[in-house]
Amino acid sequence: MKLIIQIPCLNEAETLAVALADLPREVEGFDTVEWLIIDDGSSDGTADVARQHGVDHVIRHPVNRGLAVGFMSGLDAGLRLGADVIVNTDADNQYCAADIPRLTSPILAQEADIVIGARPIEQTEHFSWIKKKLQRLGSWAVRVASKTDVADAPSGFRAMSRDAALRLNVFSAYTYTLETIIQAGQSNLRIASVPVRTNADLRPSRLVKSISSYVKRSLLTIFRVFVIYRPMTLFLWVGSLFMLAGAIGGLRFLYYYMADGGEGHVQSVILTSLCITLGMLLYMMGLVADLIATNRKLLERVHLQLKTDNLARASLTHFRQGKD
Repeated sequence: MKLIIQIPCLNEAETLAVALADLPREVEGFDTVEWLIIDDGSSDGTADVARQHGVDHVIRHPVNRGLAVGFMSGLDAGLRLGADVIVNTDADNQYCAADIPRLTSPILAQEADIVIGARPIEQTEHFSWIKKKLQRLGSWAVRVASKTDVADAPSGFRAMSRDAALRLNVFSAYTYTLETIIQAGQSNLRIASVPVRTNADLRPSRLVKSISSYVKRSLLTIFRVFVIYRPMTLFLWVGSLFMLAGAIGGLRFLYYYMADGGEGHVQSVILTSLCITLGMLLYMMGLVADLIATNRKLLERVHLQLKTDNLARASLTHFRQGKD
């Protein structure tokens, strides 16, 4: 069994050494533990620091492509390197690396496909009051969208089985944390949460530049994933709101029509027509989006099969070269 611990990095030369110093080289249940760094276009020598501290594998993007792309690059590399389980953590040493066995245990016991480390948010001193509340609210929204029981959705400290890593696809370049949970929940992957510890804050978060920006981007990500994975539900609810508004406007006009002939209430008829038309259009958009989502699921199956076949061929080629 091979465990690969991956760390996406962007200009982390100052903190990476601290994070690497805490990473384990032995984890119960695994024969091999390897480290993987994804240098996402750093300009401060992050890749050199990684190699100096004994990192087994370093992938470097020539330009910054975003955290989500770096995360997926790590998963793809981990799969090619033969990982049975992949653990993702941060370069700023936010998470306690000693808790990695807590993440991998449910996967080794075949009780989960993905395990998310739940931080002690209320006890984290460098989190502001509003950030704590937003973290709770965001996790609740993701639980509703994904139909899972994830306690700390924005947590980047997580472990994935090989099968789960093969199935995940991230469309956003901003962050992978929310999207992968919703996607996994919709794909019927088993997700578990385990409590983990955190370390002292080494630097301010680069993902949360401002509360308003974080909220806006997170809501946009959740909405986008809803459109991709649950389009019929989304358009049905929104369309029904317009249909309800149209029905109320129509009933209002009928009331005044019966009372005084409806003079002066033509606006209600116009509003009713507009709302019902928009509602019907949204219903039709939902049907079209649902058909597209069905095609996407079929394409995901094809993509999964292609990835599996390519990895199998690569392993066979590597085995033959080793024998030669």
